[in-house]
Amino acid sequence: MKVKVINRSHHQLPQYQSALAAGLDLRAFLPQGPITLKPLEHTLIPTGLFIELPVGYEAQVRPRSGLALKHGVTVLNSPGTIDADYRGEVCVLLVNLSNTPFIVNDGERIAQIIVAHHEQVEWQPVEELSSTERGAGGFGHTGK
Repeated sequence: MKVKVINRSHHQLPQYQSALAAGLDLRAFLPQGPITLKPLEHTLIPTGLFIELPVGYEAQVRPRSGLALKHGVTVLNSPGTIDADYRGEVCVLLVNLSNTPFIVNDGERIAQIIVAHHEQVEWQPVEELSSTERGAGGFGHTGK
């Protein structure tokens, strides 16, 4: 699939890090210098990228597992959704859930982006739904 992209950063375009990877790594575009995320602080990190997705597709911005595991840094609105009609800059809402400050440097891989096909629903109002064995069982209803 081809996706139109404008790269206003001085970094390479997002790339897959392995042959079978689903996500492309996004890099921080911080020409003004590093940003320090204090514990429990969140901020919007620019990437310098602008994309045009085909109709019927979305891009999901997701955390990088290494940042989450090693530093407690993750994407706050995970996954963040980029709709096909959005033309603004791709930014990443990072949050530091650790108890130590985290420095975000220019060019650092801060998140990953996955492009996925989606459908749009047409609601069909009804008076009742079909029954299932689960029924209305919600959170924790199946035990441990």
